[in-house]
Amino acid sequence: MTLAEIARLAGVSAPTVSKVLNGRAHVAPATRDKVEGLLRDAGYRRRRSAARPRPSGLLELVFHELISLWATEIIRGAENVAREEGLTLVLSESAGRAERGMSWVDGVLTRDPAGVILIMSDLTADQRDRLVSRDVPFVVMDPAGYPADDVPSIGTTNWQGGHSATRHLLDLGHRRIGVIGGPADVLCSRARIDGYRAALETAGVPCDPRLVRHGTFQHEAGRRVGRELLRLPDRPTAIFAGNDVQAMGVYEAAREQGLRIPQDLSVVGFDDLPISAWMGPPLTTVRQPLVEMAETAARLVLDRGRGDTSGMHRVELATRLVVRDSTASRSL
Repeated sequence: MTLAEIARLAGVSAPTVSKVLNGRAHVAPATRDKVEGLLRDAGYRRRRSAARPRPSGLLELVFHELISLWATEIIRGAENVAREEGLTLVLSESAGRAERGMSWVDGVLTRDPAGVILIMSDLTADQRDRLVSRDVPFVVMDPAGYPADDVPSIGTTNWQGGHSATRHLLDLGHRRIGVIGGPADVLCSRARIDGYRAALETAGVPCDPRLVRHGTFQHEAGRRVGRELLRLPDRPTAIFAGNDVQAMGVYEAAREQGLRIPQDLSVVGFDDLPISAWMGPPLTTVRQPLVEMAETAARLVLDRGRGDTSGMHRVELATRLVVRDSTASRSL
């Protein structure tokens, strides 16, 4: 099928089809979607020589929302690789308001980067097809859900991290252990809570559903949900927060209740952000290697852009428990 025939079927001009095929802007979203579908059905796919770099010289990070402190660590890792490769790092959001009627995919296709790293989001089949049809390599880092078999992804051992955090508190004698995960539909949050439950089960400690809560991975959620847990008649003596930012909120909730950390309440976080070592007291946390994860994702996506698909399709980097001063023994 020729471009002229596709233009006729879509009810647009041939130059408009050419704009869509080459990822240029100034095409109405509904028109772009219609033309994209026809191009995919006709088997059109823009290809370029692996030896010829993309003219934009960009490496793009697409965050679900660019609001969390851990984003800085991911940016650091991606920037390390971008600098080595002589590329410029670009940041965008998939959950932000579409600019000029364009989705984040439209923006990516317009910029034509050397690779795209999608962070803590899901990649729909349509989004994947649009990136593939334009020969834009992509990797999903810390996916929100289970990625499709043909979507390369980078993650960390979230289940093991949740298990290690809870095992540490159990070893200190705690039995009333609360947990504050992230959103219930986010894969890493579910895995960390599953690790928490598995550690309790192995120790023969019943899992009290009142102690299992979900937040948003933001500070205010840690404060709000921490306050709810600490106001229970039989409050927890320890809380495993699903990330360091929520752990900061738990610290604030404990201070509001007149509780001391770790004398009255032990707290464990997840991420090991640089600020966690400077909290008062320094936070015991599970380290996930965010900089290394971003470096791995960047190298993988750039290798794929060069035509090298020999790397692992699913990469998981190890977590480890970092013990500081926010946890203490509980007398039985």
